[in-house]
Amino acid sequence: MMLRHLTWMMLVTAGLMLSASHSSAQQPDVGDQPGLLADDTVDLDPEYRKQMVLYRTTEAPGSIIIATAERHLYLVQGNGRAIRYGIGVGRDGFTWQGLLNITRKAEWPDWTPPPEMIQRQPYLPRFMAGGPGNPLGARAMYLGTTVYRIHGTNRPDTIGTAVSSGCFRLVNADVADLYDRIPVGTRVVVRQKPEL
Repeated sequence: MMLRHLTWMMLVTAGLMLSASHSSAQQPDVGDQPGLLADDTVDLDPEYRKQMVLYRTTEAPGSIIIATAERHLYLVQGNGRAIRYGIGVGRDGFTWQGLLNITRKAEWPDWTPPPEMIQRQPYLPRFMAGGPGNPLGARAMYLGTTVYRIHGTNRPDTIGTAVSSGCFRLVNADVADLYDRIPVGTRVVVRQKPEL
């Protein structure tokens, strides 16, 4: 009798866990809210505001280094300095690292979520024209031949967090500043762990 009761309790618990994970998979991703207009009055934590910092690296001036764990993007200036921007990064399971180049740049880019993103988040539009309510924000810089980008956001409150599907987001003023400073072909280094 006790074994039957225990078995029943385990089945109920497993069922509740499965239904909870299924319902959370259908919840809107806090990082992707098509149509939401950016609240540009959001006061960023001072750590995530654009600033010139001391930064030692062997990468050439003009290179971009993305330090995912720190939630910072560095534009190397040379002479031990870099412009540091606060970023939002990929959530658990959507982080990556590598060496790429900027292959394309776009102002107020259109957004076509990739099929795997639509599968995870079926409520997303299949296409959205560029503009203030677009989750890609004011600018996008495309990374190699991947689906990933450095882009703006209509959710400035997500800077410093890990909520994206693998892209790197900046507030619109910062992404426009970065966009104007770099050409197509810029080297991008994405790191998961801090350099020692």
